[in-house]
Amino acid sequence: MSEMEFDCDVLVVGAGPTGLLLAGDLAAAGLRVVLLEKRAEESNLTRAFAVHARTLEQLDARGLADELIATGQVMPSLRVFGRLRVDLAGLPSRFPFVLVTPQSQTERVLRERALKAGVELRRGAEVTGLRQDAGGVTLTAGEQSLRARYAVGADGVRSTVRDLLGIPFPGESVVRSVMLADVRLEREPEEPLTAGAGEAGFAFLAPFGDGWFRVIGWDRNRQVADSEPVVLAELADLVREVMGEDYGLHDARWTSRFHSDERQAPTYRSGRVFLAGDAAHCHSPAGGQGMNTGLQDAANLGWKLAAVLRGWSPDALLDTYQTERHPVGRAVLRSSGALVRLAQAQHAPARALRSALSTVSGHVGPLAELGAKQVSGIAFSYPADKGSHPLAGRRLPDLRLAVDVPGGPSRLHEALRGGQFVLISNDELSVADSWPERVVTAAPADPHGKLRDTVLLVRPDGYAAWACVDPTRGELRAALSRWLGRPAIQ
Repeated sequence: MSEMEFDCDVLVVGAGPTGLLLAGDLAAAGLRVVLLEKRAEESNLTRAFAVHARTLEQLDARGLADELIATGQVMPSLRVFGRLRVDLAGLPSRFPFVLVTPQSQTERVLRERALKAGVELRRGAEVTGLRQDAGGVTLTAGEQSLRARYAVGADGVRSTVRDLLGIPFPGESVVRSVMLADVRLEREPEEPLTAGAGEAGFAFLAPFGDGWFRVIGWDRNRQVADSEPVVLAELADLVREVMGEDYGLHDARWTSRFHSDERQAPTYRSGRVFLAGDAAHCHSPAGGQGMNTGLQDAANLGWKLAAVLRGWSPDALLDTYQTERHPVGRAVLRSSGALVRLAQAQHAPARALRSALSTVSGHVGPLAELGAKQVSGIAFSYPADKGSHPLAGRRLPDLRLAVDVPGGPSRLHEALRGGQFVLISNDELSVADSWPERVVTAAPADPHGKLRDTVLLVRPDGYAAWACVDPTRGELRAALSRWLGRPAIQ
């Protein structure tokens, strides 16, 4: 099929955070992208407000982290179940905290980037039909029909794309009748980001950084339909019951009641169509991991689609999206589910555990450290071939780089901003000259440091594709060929 018969390279459905990041990455890679959004206007409502360390690292690799951080409030620790504190300040990241900011701000910075990169955003375009064949995908939205080489459904929990593909979404409701409200407070809590749980239920309080606070509450004794309005006095009573203080909740600008499901699609790919974000998995709100997990999906899939569409990699590379991201989605379901079930605990053993945790003062050592790393997203790694270097498949910190030209990248995240692989080595960098536009090269800032004899090939999403101690030129060339395709220059 000729290029003229395709309306674009990739159709992305859903202009939430996941769809916006993915569309922006693809357009920045020089691909034609159409983003379909059924909402005619931008929504000013938000459920997600926590941006974790790994997500901020991904945004930093796109030059967006500092702008987003300026919109919210930085929280170096979380307090849950009384005096139990999860300390994020020790995270091995440039962003050892959680950023509290409305989802609308995250969407804004991602949308501006996507449009600047050339994404065509079509609002009021609700997908109603999907057909695919060996050559491409055709989506119907209203009276328009669009054809692309690949399509991605990032259209949320009630994904139309997933339904049209016939992919099941097994799971269950983990918590019902959860109340949300954005309010003002007469008295701010000592701990800006905190949670409490007791016999009456649980509550969570977080600042947006602009004088408004998000309150989430679940009343064990009042389980009503999602359509029932939230009465602010009712929510204040619950907060006072589980936290010992209602902080003078008043002037709610938005309230909602919802139920939260735990579900995951068994497959994230069907032919030339992929699922990402809430369309592929949904979680309890505990830990604020839903939006962050979706953004990591997008970061993983984007560079792979670009490599295949530009002819650098075989289609089989796209199968690694499933093998890498499905286990992460499953792990997030388990961890967020464990937190919310502990908060809901009714039986004596679980209540005793929660009570014990609530009497712990300060840090709880390795357990808290592990929990902080998982919730932040930096603990996850991807499978590597047997016998690979220990760094292969691991997320890499923001390594310091030697600056060889004025204005050149001084950090790994800066070097990743072109959407290319990064080869880090003290020597043999000239081998990469055969792959122009696919890889950038850099030397570590400390040539005598821990990586002095190690050559690292970093994927565009910040994970180590390959690493080797003192490789030969032949070994390095073979690794580059595997990950970057046939050399453009022989």
